[in-house]
Amino acid sequence: MLSILMITFLALLILGCPIAVGMCFSSFVALFAGNTTVPLTVVPQRMFVTIDSFSMMAIPLFILAGELMNSAGITRRIVNFCSALVGHIRGGLAHVNILASMLFAGISGAAAADSASLGSMLIPAMIEDGYDADFSVAVTATSSTIGPIIPPSIMMIIYGSMAGVSIGALFMGGVIPGILIGITLMGVAYVISCKRGYKAEAKKSLREIAVAFRQSLVALVMPVIVLGGILFGVFTTTEAGCIAVVYALIAGFLMKELHLKDLFRIFLSAALTTASTMFVLASAQALGWILARAQFPQMVVNALLGVSGNGTVIFLLILLFLFFLGFFMDGTAAMIILIPVFLPVIAQYGWHPVQFADCIIMMLLVGAVTPPVGVLLFICCGIAKISIAQAARAVWPFVMGEIAVILLCVFIPQLITFLPNMMYGV
Repeated sequence: MLSILMITFLALLILGCPIAVGMCFSSFVALFAGNTTVPLTVVPQRMFVTIDSFSMMAIPLFILAGELMNSAGITRRIVNFCSALVGHIRGGLAHVNILASMLFAGISGAAAADSASLGSMLIPAMIEDGYDADFSVAVTATSSTIGPIIPPSIMMIIYGSMAGVSIGALFMGGVIPGILIGITLMGVAYVISCKRGYKAEAKKSLREIAVAFRQSLVALVMPVIVLGGILFGVFTTTEAGCIAVVYALIAGFLMKELHLKDLFRIFLSAALTTASTMFVLASAQALGWILARAQFPQMVVNALLGVSGNGTVIFLLILLFLFFLGFFMDGTAAMIILIPVFLPVIAQYGWHPVQFADCIIMMLLVGAVTPPVGVLLFICCGIAKISIAQAARAVWPFVMGEIAVILLCVFIPQLITFLPNMMYGV
């Protein structure tokens, strides 16, 4: 059954089948042709069980909140504020792009939303201002990975729901690494900007910075409300998603940038994004259930134990495996399939569950910017109207910077665990 599942799934991926359809179809084929007595109805049952969860309800709510905030002109206000703060540094618009991604991360929780909304505004502006298209794409795609690291994070909600790890602790664990990745990307952008001779914008006065801050305050308050409510036990993660939607609606109408005629388009876009996301989640869970039934997690644990008894070496091997897996597979789907595989490994080596979860989420996000399957690279290349091949080389210096931060978090776990320990005692 395991062989049939793997061969069918890989064949469908090579043929270009959508990953969600490939996982679902290969699950049916494995049960049908694998000499098992398990009925085929198990596949839709496992798919439904995955999304029939109170915690998972947070996903469509945060997606909708992000769509509302973007339509309300929040993205533009964040970009203006970031420009006032860091636009005067060499390679100014690149730094604006990265800092805006860090701030926008507190609103959307999704990398694709970040790259599409900020990219559609900043990539054309960077190209028009004299930045090379490949550099503009590389900066936008890699900085978009910060979205699911700095809370709220849809990937962390999924992981916490499936693995029984505190979602609030995962959120807090992502704060310091997210900031470190942002600073690292800005450092890489500065070095490249100096080599290519990119210019900086004029330095803003304190008054101009204050005006930009006041205009962006509506956007900056939202993450504070959402995270503050979760941390202090005022509401759950799912209830926080409801609060975010209500806040975005009120803010949009009060600023007079959101109108009733916009709501149908916004809700439709959020529904389509939610449907595709949930289909991936459900299909991956069905495939993961078959892998668990075939004792694939135990095979992985035994194989790792045969390589080394050192927990750090095993951790690095897992991250290396995820890095290469990201070349060919969507990160969210890979995470859902592998969670049942990883849980026995965590128990075997006694790693901190929050450190392990946040590290693998960060490494899977790196795969979202590496060809051939890098979805963020596809989105940004589409905006810049260049090929993947043109942008691929420019991405690697930024990818190496992100990997350096991940390795730092492996060897210094306190970078992830400090805030969760302080806030939750975990």
